[in-house]
Amino acid sequence: MTNHPESSRLFFALWPDQQTRLNLVRLNQSIEAKGFKPVQPHNLHATLVFLGSVDAASELLIKYSVRDILAKPFVLMFDQLSYWNKPKILCLTCSHTSAEVALLVTALNREVISCGLQIDPRPYLPHITLARHAHYLPDITIEPIIWRAEAFVLAESCSEPSGVNYKVRQEWVFIKSTV
Repeated sequence: MTNHPESSRLFFALWPDQQTRLNLVRLNQSIEAKGFKPVQPHNLHATLVFLGSVDAASELLIKYSVRDILAKPFVLMFDQLSYWNKPKILCLTCSHTSAEVALLVTALNREVISCGLQIDPRPYLPHITLARHAHYLPDITIEPIIWRAEAFVLAESCSEPSGVNYKVRQEWVFIKSTV
């Protein structure tokens, strides 16, 4: 029997491959040099849809409902360093968003709503949080990070004595084109 709490803080995300994670870590080292406390390497991701606190029955329903979402692999180019004042985060954003990620987020939102959960009404903006508790946008030049998305995951935000850790609960691989 698994020992899960009554509910879990869940979100759908793109999870980086090893090379993308290494590129993000290198970027984080440059912001750390500017006095920022970077997000831990194992927690770097791009959120697609935040679900919030979800009970076990709803989690099963959501996992079942998204299994038939069809998406093709796509590429995102994170080429802008951004500072968001209200959450006080430093993040990477894209100057152009692919249609494929927008379609994926729309499909995920549709399934989340059909399971009776609320979604964030704000327009989707792909981003990777690099540092929390930030107070300004540092003046540094960044190399764009090319993210080849080939799957999405359901991840859990776990509060632990060492801080928050994100753990992948399940992964869904995109359909590869046969052309």
